[in-house]
Amino acid sequence: MADRVPTTCLRCAVGCGLRQQPADQGNGLEAVSGDPAHPVSRGSACSRGIHETVDPDGERLSRPLVREGGDLVATTWETALQRAADGLGTALARSSDAVAVLGSGQQTTEAAYALGKLARGGFGTRYYDANTTLCMASAVTAYYDAFGSDAPPPTYDDIPAAETHIIWGANPTVAHPVLFRWIRQSAAEDDSRLIVVDPIHSETAAAADYHIPLEPGGDLALARAVLARVLETARVDESFVAASTTGFETLRADLPDAADAAERAGVSMADIERLADALEDPTLLYWGMGINQSINGTAAAGSLIDLCLATGNLRPGSGPFSLTGQANSMGTRVCSAKGTWPGHRPFDDPDHRRTVAEAWDVPVSRLPNDPGPGPVGLVDAIGDEIDAVYAVATNPAAGMPDTTAVRKRLADAFLIVQDAFRSETAEYADVVLPAATWGESEGTTISMDRTVSRVRAATEPPPAARTDLEIIGQLAERLVPGLFDDRLEPAAIFDEFAALTAGTPADCSGISYERLAAERAVRWPAPTANDSVGYRYYDGEPDGDADADEPWSFPTPSGRARFSSAEARPLPEPTDDAYPLTLTTARRPDAYNSGVRTDTDDPPTARVSPATAAAFADTLERPADGPTGDEHRLARLVSRRAAVTVRVESDAAIPDSVVWLPIHHPSVNALTIAAVDPRSKEPNFKQCAVRLESPRDPAGKSRLAGH
Repeated sequence: MADRVPTTCLRCAVGCGLRQQPADQGNGLEAVSGDPAHPVSRGSACSRGIHETVDPDGERLSRPLVREGGDLVATTWETALQRAADGLGTALARSSDAVAVLGSGQQTTEAAYALGKLARGGFGTRYYDANTTLCMASAVTAYYDAFGSDAPPPTYDDIPAAETHIIWGANPTVAHPVLFRWIRQSAAEDDSRLIVVDPIHSETAAAADYHIPLEPGGDLALARAVLARVLETARVDESFVAASTTGFETLRADLPDAADAAERAGVSMADIERLADALEDPTLLYWGMGINQSINGTAAAGSLIDLCLATGNLRPGSGPFSLTGQANSMGTRVCSAKGTWPGHRPFDDPDHRRTVAEAWDVPVSRLPNDPGPGPVGLVDAIGDEIDAVYAVATNPAAGMPDTTAVRKRLADAFLIVQDAFRSETAEYADVVLPAATWGESEGTTISMDRTVSRVRAATEPPPAARTDLEIIGQLAERLVPGLFDDRLEPAAIFDEFAALTAGTPADCSGISYERLAAERAVRWPAPTANDSVGYRYYDGEPDGDADADEPWSFPTPSGRARFSSAEARPLPEPTDDAYPLTLTTARRPDAYNSGVRTDTDDPPTARVSPATAAAFADTLERPADGPTGDEHRLARLVSRRAAVTVRVESDAAIPDSVVWLPIHHPSVNALTIAAVDPRSKEPNFKQCAVRLESPRDPAGKSRLAGH
């Protein structure tokens, strides 16, 4: 039996260490378990991460495919690569912006870096983005606004030291199980507590000391109400605010009355006081997609950071901690030239553009002047500026909002899909390139707390599949010869990326494969081989006096943290008589992203409150086969964009007039709206107006088969 191979789990962004047992015969993995030697998780792992690594569901792509006569047919790699290169080359001959590239938080850091180098330095396109923008862009923008740099100040090491844990708009019990174990252990200590802010009584809320069920979309109003209460009860850390921040007086003048804001958020003043009181203790304030995926995502995330700044919760054991969803979203943000140049170099800074162009040995004029319009804007440009789309390890036909419109546009483009599994997007492709997946690729990933660790292959991919890095290199050689000096090897690409980050806020230049082999995991910034920075921006003692030598330092022009000033925008689609219910989406415990690695409900399960189920009882229909209980009745859920057949389940965890659907089912985003946060470009997935209808048309014909 072969030795177990250590790696890092790519199910979510916690970054747990795993050990992989390759199959005795053929390809694939025999078993996977937690790695006790990994310094992040020390043997912990979740069942989903193990299952989806060793035995994923989904249809594995086993051959290159090209479209012939309307059908996808198997072909050779040479034919598929040449067809892809011809399509991209034809578009590039018209304009560098005629090609769009979509990357993913599921790629290794090396593959994401190489894809960004090809998109920006090889093609020169401004139409390049990744599915990480769909989940993390608002948090990223808020971090830049406040601190001048992306990524949380705290790390996992701060969780045991926190006395209060506030989880706002996130459900880590489901999304990040190992991380939630650490939070729950800390909150169980004497004088510690866990408060959950969420419209849904989620699995995390069920484990909390307090649950505050605000109105959907009421996050910014609630945060401002809490800050107003902190001010009126003299709980501001005045010395920290005066010495190390800017913008507080402007924010103070614009704060609403606490009671008025609480009413808008749909909470009581007792809940406002509970949050204000909790922030007096060392507090970690976590948030997730419930905050980010909104047209007010940047403003709401900024308001949570404001709460930490105003109360002095910005030292070890406290602070704002955004919870990243995809495994290597952080790595993509650091390395891929998506929203910033590698190392978080500002996109519009001419000196940084020149540095990147010199490192890549391309004309600086080839590099675009702006990072592009975001994924929604990118799709909107197909058929106008964009002729060809290259999508890697992402599934926009299911994961973008308003997917009916997305699919129509993808059908109009020359589309290349590079993936390990056959997805909804692959069905629109002109060329499909089968890629390696977890356990078959070498590289690195970066967890949500900035920890870099190795991803290792324990088995070969299926005979016809190739790694993302190989495929990117082969396309680059056909389209931009010489962009990469040699055959793309993970260690060499990592060294190139790390060198380009030297001297930046996200300095990884002190990290190498050799160091990772010795230490297993290293947290950036790591400017030398001996550095691995923990808490950022604070150089004093954990319990030190905020006045003592001003121990805070921020990468902003003033060296101070900045309070936010954004105001709430009206929700893009409020309910009305025609669409009286609010749809929200979230994760399901046993499912993954857009469902290509895990089985999906068919149809999806819509959770509604008992009162909502009763109000629409005459609309619902029991299926002819399957379970017959009330919790399995069927209906059509209708938005202004689509109608989807759903299985309705009555659940007291859901507030009245709200419909909950899982993000993992491929039909769900046909309903959602393509409105985006104006600054982060992240879509407003969490609220749109819907209604429940009978699953039969007016003539009485059953429509249960259509969804």
